[in-house]
Amino acid sequence: MDGLHTLGRWTRDAAGRTPDRIAVDDGGTPVSYGELDARAERLARVLRRYPPGARIATLTGNSADHVVLFFACAKARLVLVPLSWRLTAREIADQLAHASPAVLLVEPRFAELAGSFATDSLGPDGIESGPVAGPLAPVRDDDPLLMLYTSGTSGRPKGVVLSHANCFWTNLSLSRAVPMTPDDVVLAMLPQFHVGGWNVQPLLAWWVGATVLLARGFDAAYVLQQICCSKVTTMMGVPTNYLFLAEHPDFAAADLSSLRRAVVGGAPMPSALLRTWHARGVDLIQGYGLTEAAPNVLCLPSRMATEKLGFAGRPYPYVEVAVADPATGVIAADSPADGELLVRGPNVFTGYWQDPDATAHALRDGWLHTGDLVHRDEDGYYRIEDRVDDMFVSGGENVFPSEVENVLYGHPAVAEVAVVGRPDPRWGRVGLAFVVRRPSGDVTEAELISRCRAELAGYKVPKEIRFVGALPHSAVGKLLRRSLREEL
Repeated sequence: MDGLHTLGRWTRDAAGRTPDRIAVDDGGTPVSYGELDARAERLARVLRRYPPGARIATLTGNSADHVVLFFACAKARLVLVPLSWRLTAREIADQLAHASPAVLLVEPRFAELAGSFATDSLGPDGIESGPVAGPLAPVRDDDPLLMLYTSGTSGRPKGVVLSHANCFWTNLSLSRAVPMTPDDVVLAMLPQFHVGGWNVQPLLAWWVGATVLLARGFDAAYVLQQICCSKVTTMMGVPTNYLFLAEHPDFAAADLSSLRRAVVGGAPMPSALLRTWHARGVDLIQGYGLTEAAPNVLCLPSRMATEKLGFAGRPYPYVEVAVADPATGVIAADSPADGELLVRGPNVFTGYWQDPDATAHALRDGWLHTGDLVHRDEDGYYRIEDRVDDMFVSGGENVFPSEVENVLYGHPAVAEVAVVGRPDPRWGRVGLAFVVRRPSGDVTEAELISRCRAELAGYKVPKEIRFVGALPHSAVGKLLRRSLREEL
């Protein structure tokens, strides 16, 4: 018998309850729960040719075939390793060498990127058509299920291994904070090589029997159209997604009446953008997470958005957090407190693939050390200040880039901004702000520096403003300050 917290049960249960309900709408091609489970069961038996724990790598966009493969891996004690199609061929080769997968399944349009590594293709005409290898063995709760490579915001990407239990508990906690019902229609626009492409809404939807509308990528016009035409009730994105949607010419007139709530993660939501969405009547559930926590850690309900502006919220159910001095590791007992955020709970990952040193550094004394600096207020709400690596010291004072960025975001001509510390012979480091103007925006360096002087202590004011056409982002829209520092 499979473990109680294994995900292969989910499609089996949903198919038993509502076999004709649509599980996945893939670009207008619907897949029912009955079909999804039947295909996953058969594919799992095809994949039984590989030993338990074998890695099944993929190079594909969001697709129903990929969803079938996920649940087949869940049923067959295999590990899905979705690779980013935004990487270069060299980066793909490096990750394949590291993961040592038993097979690489490739969507035809990525065949050139995969090169000679491709073993088979996804879908009914690919690996699903293979011969059935044998009966399925019981799956355990602690069996690995997903291996996801980090975005590289803190260095070379590492393979984060998540078990069935990790995914079960993070979705259970999500369901308590952001409830979902079988009547929900979820727009899934995050790529399936990212943890949010599975564990922030889609998997919960398939657990409860809701419908997931798959987007092949993010396109503001398409998203606005689908919210209206498909009666989308909920979705998840990063602030950049919501910024592009709000700036689209169709946003003001778009019918958003079906959209009950939207989840925001990946970075703090600028206050001006938050007000824009609230004005359209959309509840925004803000939060914080990281791949190593599968990813859900903190959640801020929409009703607290104004009162706790800039905060990521309190811990999800079943998640425990603490604040520690980043230098000494001493955990703060009282609030308010400032320091590095620590996390523990059944959602926390089992370790990095073939990297015991990195695992030992991340998991210490029973806690996951996130590398994120936070402030905990007197009410127990957490605000993400910066990465430990992003904070810089200027003249002996700590400067948190996000604090400076929030001030610059307040100018109506600023579309996007990133602040980093650059070397300075006098102060050690000083602030350098990279600013992207809005298309119709007109602002000078002197104006922005003057704005900062009016609202920030002198040591926090950037010494230079550089206007750029775009900022570097990860595959899901996270700002890559590390790339800007490397350019310096």
